[in-house]
Amino acid sequence: MANRKYDFDKVVDRRGTGCVKWDEPTPVPVDHPEDIIPMWVADMDFPAMPEITEALAERVRHGVFGYNIVPRKYYDSVVNWYGKRYGWKIDPSWIEYTTGIVPGMTVVIKALTDPGEKVLILTPAYNCFFSSTKNDERELVECPLIFDPQTRRHTIDFELFERQCSDPKVKLFLFCNPHNPSGRVWSVDELTKIGEICRRHGVIVASDEIHCEIVMPGHKFTPFASVSPENQACCVTMNAASKSFNIAGLQMGNIITSNPEWRKKINRVINVNEVCDVNAFGQIALEQAYTPAGAEWLKELNEYIYGNFKSMKELFGKWIPQCTVTELEGTYLAWVDVRPLGMPSVEIRNSLLQNEKVWINDGTMYGKDGFMRINLATPKALADEGFLRIVRGFRRILGETKGLKEAKG
Repeated sequence: MANRKYDFDKVVDRRGTGCVKWDEPTPVPVDHPEDIIPMWVADMDFPAMPEITEALAERVRHGVFGYNIVPRKYYDSVVNWYGKRYGWKIDPSWIEYTTGIVPGMTVVIKALTDPGEKVLILTPAYNCFFSSTKNDERELVECPLIFDPQTRRHTIDFELFERQCSDPKVKLFLFCNPHNPSGRVWSVDELTKIGEICRRHGVIVASDEIHCEIVMPGHKFTPFASVSPENQACCVTMNAASKSFNIAGLQMGNIITSNPEWRKKINRVINVNEVCDVNAFGQIALEQAYTPAGAEWLKELNEYIYGNFKSMKELFGKWIPQCTVTELEGTYLAWVDVRPLGMPSVEIRNSLLQNEKVWINDGTMYGKDGFMRINLATPKALADEGFLRIVRGFRRILGETKGLKEAKG
């Protein structure tokens, strides 16, 4: 992109900073782990926008870090951002803050279901959908998405979805919008149909919208609750600035619902589980993110990520066309069909780690063996080298060594 205001090409050395992506021990022993390019966990390698870091630096210079309250400005920032950007009118009283979206997810499950009841998810699914549900002693029900290799898209099997919702023990639908890991940005028609089915069977929709700002050109994100008053009435939304602005370490997220009885239950679980005290820096960062400067930063970020995706798709199409790359509508996570490699995805992950020194996630952790997830949110020079290593690894597994050294983007 010409005349870019923000610099996403800068490579920041993150090793030794205690960051999960670069400092986490590998799942299998690896010689020279310092040579690994990590493209696994959903964490961007881009610095936060300067307006955020400047505001945090000013707060640091104050020098006193005692207990803090969340001011009205924080709520106004959330309300104004979603109102102007998506036309979703949120009352500030609907917002309950907590320490992040995964804690928020657990809060919602505990507050709105009882042990032994069922939680429905679409699979493949973000791995914490599985762990949070099971850790909270609820039964997990999986509705597999339909993958069409021709369109390279996943869709919902609505007949199966309705049958599952009709089970009286299914109380909550844990929804991911946009969807991790398939990269879908759900349409208004799909969101409307989900709402109709869930209301028909008394199922509450808990919509995880943490990836809502990472949307590729030509696609539009719609908050589930904004579709209609009926959708809003049957929904609890979980959102944060953390994923989109790369501030997850500041640990702050929101749970939003117009239902006062649900809010009362949610507030109680937040306090009983002591996830009510949040990081002062998280509040400041969100206030800076949800501004016109934040909107400009996101526009450039999404164009940059899409550029990385196009480079990857072209390279894969040339050298490993057998492995279908799912179309990326949202998130910065590519989802690739590796079933033609003829190996379990965990073994593929380990093989690439040990041989090509690149770390990507196996689909098994998302409930879908035969697929791999690749993080695109890294400077182009690093991303292109990572893509090249993945291609070489896949071709090595396929036994296609001819031209391997010449496999360049």
